[in-house]
Amino acid sequence: MSPEETPDVDDLARSMLELLGVHEHDEPHEHSDDASGSWSKAPGFAADPQRMAAVQESTRQDRERYLSAGLVEIDCRFCHIAVKVKKLGAAHTAVQWSSEAQQRCAYFAEIREAGGSSARTRSCPKLSDSIRHAVAEGCLEEYSSAPAPGDG
Repeated sequence: MSPEETPDVDDLARSMLELLGVHEHDEPHEHSDDASGSWSKAPGFAADPQRMAAVQESTRQDRERYLSAGLVEIDCRFCHIAVKVKKLGAAHTAVQWSSEAQQRCAYFAEIREAGGSSARTRSCPKLSDSIRHAVAEGCLEEYSSAPAPGDG
């Protein structure tokens, strides 16, 4: 094929599938737990309630680990809001704000009153001071020892 020729889309798709080891006679595998024939990547285990419960419990534990592993509740010493914090290093801090904390934060309220958007504000300096204080007091690890979310 010369550089000026446009490749045939079907030929290109076929060659890509062959490269991946898929051949035209291969049929996609379907997993269906109901009569409607719907497809999903993983079986729902509707026929095995014990296994379904185990999978659901494992999923709950994974969600918990991903969303809250290593987070410590810290109170702002200025406006007394509570946020969840995890130090990932000297220069990086993960902060989970609740809607209530964001609304009650005095610094963010000042920004909103001046016509700004607190959502575009990087952080609250008073909360940052409270986090540094929590690290100095030993209430928060400077480098979290919580295991990283993952398969381990």
